[in-house]
Amino acid sequence: MTAVPSPMPTPGPEQAVDLAQRLRETVSAAVRGKDAEVRLALVALLSGGHLLVEDLPGTGKTLLAKSLATALGGRFRRVQCTPDLLPTDITGTSVYSPVDGSWTFRPGPLFANVVLVDEINRASPRTQAALLEPMEEHQVTVDGATHLLPEPFFCIGTQNPYGQAGTFPLPESQLDRFALVVSMGLPDRSAEREILTGRGGADVFPTLHAVAHPDEVAAAIEQIAHVHEAPAIVEYVLDLAEATRNHPELTVGASPRATVSLLHAARAHAVVSGRTHVTPDDVQAVAGASFAHRVAVGGVVDTGAARRLITDLVAATPVPRPGPG
Repeated sequence: MTAVPSPMPTPGPEQAVDLAQRLRETVSAAVRGKDAEVRLALVALLSGGHLLVEDLPGTGKTLLAKSLATALGGRFRRVQCTPDLLPTDITGTSVYSPVDGSWTFRPGPLFANVVLVDEINRASPRTQAALLEPMEEHQVTVDGATHLLPEPFFCIGTQNPYGQAGTFPLPESQLDRFALVVSMGLPDRSAEREILTGRGGADVFPTLHAVAHPDEVAAAIEQIAHVHEAPAIVEYVLDLAEATRNHPELTVGASPRATVSLLHAARAHAVVSGRTHVTPDDVQAVAGASFAHRVAVGGVVDTGAARRLITDLVAATPVPRPGPG
C-alpha cells in the first residue's frame, strides 16, 4: 500500500470537498456500480462515525474497505469474527518478558485507520462489547492502561442476515455505534461485466494508490462540523426524528444521539456532494441509513422494514425552505 510521504495542509470545508472527490473517484474505480454505497461509506468516514454493511458474501464489502484504506493512504486490517474470538484478539494484549520481568503491550488489529470487522454478529457478546470503547472513544484499555488508536479510525462492520446459524444479534448499544447502515446488493449487469472483464473489482485494486494522507482526512473530519446548515435544516432533522417517535409501526423511535448523527451525516453528505452547506436533499439522502438500525419495528430491529417506513416518513414530512442563517 502506497502512502503519501508527508501530511497535507489542514483543510477547511472547501478543501474537504476536494478531498472527498478524490477519495470517491479512487474507490469507485474498483467498487463498480455502487456509487450510492461508496458515497455513504465516505459520509460515514467524514462524519467521524462507522459503517455497518448488511449483505451476503461476495458483494464487495472487503473490496470497499481495502480500497478506501488505500485511497486515504492509511493502514488496513481485517478481523474475521468467530464465536471463539476473544476481546484481546482484537484490542491487543500485554506480553510478559521473562528476561527482565517487564510487560509490553502488543497492539491488536484495531490499531489501523480502516478496520473491517467481518461477520461481526458471529462474535460473542463479550467480544462485541470490546468494540464499544474503541468505536466511541478511539482508544482501548488493556490491563488498566489506555492506548490511543490512530486517526482517522474507521470501523466497517459486516453482518450476516438475521437468523443464520451461529450468530449473536447485535444489541442496541452496539448498533448505535455505527453512524450508517447500508446493504451492498448485487451489481447491475453493466458493472458486473466490468468486473468480469477486469475493468473493475479485485483486478483494478492493485492499481489504486493513495490520493490523500491520514492526517488530511482526520483534519477534514474535524472541519465537517463547520459545514453550514440553516436553522430550518435543524428543524427538519427534528421533524424527522419526531415522526419516527410518533409512527404507529415504530415501537422505538430515533434517540437524540441518532438525531445528532443524522445532522453530522447530512453535513458530510453535503461535502461528498461538492457543497459546503447542507440542503434538505442531504438530510433525505442519509435519513434511512442513519435511522434504520436505531429504531424498532414491532419491538425488533429490522433494518429493511425500517428503511421502507423511514422512506415513507421522509416523503410525508414537509420540506423546509432554508433561509439566511
